[in-house]
Amino acid sequence: MNLSQFEAWLADIDHRIAGVEVTASNLNKRRNRVDLPADKLVLFLEAVKGEASFVHLSAISCVDWIDDGEFELVYHLWSYELNQLISAHIRVSRDPGEYQSIYDLYRPAGFFERDIHEMYGLYFHGAPDMEKFILTEWNGIPPMRKEFDSEEFVEQNFSWQEYNPEWLKELVAEGGGVVIPCEEQRFSRSVATDHGIDQQHSNWSGCDVSSKLCRIDSKYRGGD
Repeated sequence: MNLSQFEAWLADIDHRIAGVEVTASNLNKRRNRVDLPADKLVLFLEAVKGEASFVHLSAISCVDWIDDGEFELVYHLWSYELNQLISAHIRVSRDPGEYQSIYDLYRPAGFFERDIHEMYGLYFHGAPDMEKFILTEWNGIPPMRKEFDSEEFVEQNFSWQEYNPEWLKELVAEGGGVVIPCEEQRFSRSVATDHGIDQQHSNWSGCDVSSKLCRIDSKYRGGD
């Protein structure tokens, strides 16, 4: 299949598989997007792999549309013969958060599905392994879900004031190291106003962030 044949194939796919919509296609940039119902994905993948030589699954990505109550799954497929990428987009419900594995069609899906399950909690039926992968000691909600509060997690699990390792003490004692001014700390928030930039601070630990970080800097300098 050449590019002209692929262009014709892509233009006709919505007539062959109900619900498939080619929402973007730029052969010069090698980018093509299709949106389709979740129950048509396997049928589409069988066609695009068997007929149009998209034999490589580059990735499966996930987007949490919490306000819509849905996950968006994006299947990135590459054709070495055509040098083209197809991104197939589907939506599935967040509750119960289940979908079918495509491991039988693309073996790399086993890794991507396991990663998505761990990070988003989406379960893939038929996948070879849905056990924990990287977060082996994680017991909270999947950390990439929108309802996960990263600041609350940091507050409950870490104390930045207790972090004062020996190597840092030695470095500061020798006059080395870099101390970041409080207003430039990553926990501060800059808000544009009519009168310029107003520095606001997130109360992530039960106290004023700027004063807390200043105390840390002072401690590293050998102060109180």
